[in-house]
Amino acid sequence: MKKVKIGILGYGTVGSAVDRLIQKNPSLGLEVKKICDISPKVKHSKLTRRASDVINDPDIEVVVETIGGVNPAKKFVLAALRAGKSVVTSNKELIALNLKELAAAAQKNKVALLFEAAVGGGIPILGPLMNDLSADRIFEVYGIVNGTTNYILHKMTKEGMSFSEALKRAKEKGYAEADPKKDIEGFDASYKAAILAMVAFRAEIGWKKVAFEGIARIEPEDIRYAQEIGYVIKLLAAAQRRGEEIEVSVHPTLIPCDHPLAFIPGPMNAIYVKGEPIGELMFYGQGAGGGPTASAVVGDILKITKNKSQITNLELGPVKMKDTAHTYGQFYIRMLVPDKSGVLAKISKIFANAHVSIAVVNQRETVGKNANLVIVTHEARQADLDRALARLKKLPVVRKVCNIIRVGL
Repeated sequence: MKKVKIGILGYGTVGSAVDRLIQKNPSLGLEVKKICDISPKVKHSKLTRRASDVINDPDIEVVVETIGGVNPAKKFVLAALRAGKSVVTSNKELIALNLKELAAAAQKNKVALLFEAAVGGGIPILGPLMNDLSADRIFEVYGIVNGTTNYILHKMTKEGMSFSEALKRAKEKGYAEADPKKDIEGFDASYKAAILAMVAFRAEIGWKKVAFEGIARIEPEDIRYAQEIGYVIKLLAAAQRRGEEIEVSVHPTLIPCDHPLAFIPGPMNAIYVKGEPIGELMFYGQGAGGGPTASAVVGDILKITKNKSQITNLELGPVKMKDTAHTYGQFYIRMLVPDKSGVLAKISKIFANAHVSIAVVNQRETVGKNANLVIVTHEARQADLDRALARLKKLPVVRKVCNIIRVGL
């Protein structure tokens, strides 16, 4: 049987795992013909230092891009599509920022662009959203899409570690990069949230309009206080259709202890889909790592090779993104205040004047003359909360606003 020739751009963790998976499974009918990587550390019998050697090879039908980032990956992917090659990529940043342009190039050149591995590692989520659930009206997709941050929060919750201790452990386990900025500051999850929204809603989502924050401000006190009121903290990516508007965000969230997402351990991922008439679905599994991601990449390659006529037909339409100032939610607020009478009355007055209703108030440990005050609001408009917080920070009895975290799904 004649094997389909594959070219790989980028021979790091994912690219090398794709190569190994193909070699171990000759029955797949695939053969890696050329590999491009400019790192002097990479040694391989099929190695070239020039991407053009892969892109312009007439025998190669599918180009796999696992370089990461936008430059030079975007240039290479566009060149491959224009050369009549189908492309499979695991590059979430590239897809989040350029999906409309890349999909249009694939369609124009009658080839496929597939990117299942860009979200959820080995979890099949984008394929079902694009194909299996195409008859459903999807109105919400949310979940845990970053294994590094979930591992850190899991360690802080289950073993009482500090953020820095849990991050160190994540690096030792290989769950965090040497520079973990894109994970812990929420960039990685924001790219994935944008992709989920684009695919689920067939909408053109500008990544710059995705509101996101990471987990660097989460402290053991927040973990402990959340547990005391029946919650755990997870970093959630969420995309919601509300009428004609779409809201996409990433933020730490207090999730009820009995919700399935509260039990997602270590570096695992889990994604919820809500739609009509399908109801609720949850996709769970390995969200990162060479093996799971390679599985998704090779799965996409096989979709292309088994359907030679497959072209990308994903078309994204214009959409109105909801202004974050007009979004609603419940909020957990922890602040440091003097341990004396009259403080709560002054704070409550500011919340009331901003039309933010308080649901729960707890005064926690006293350190010296100051105490941790924890407030959970009823549902409030983001703009109203921001106005209250701005006034609180100027209030003499508020030493510090330590953290603000969303509550509930």
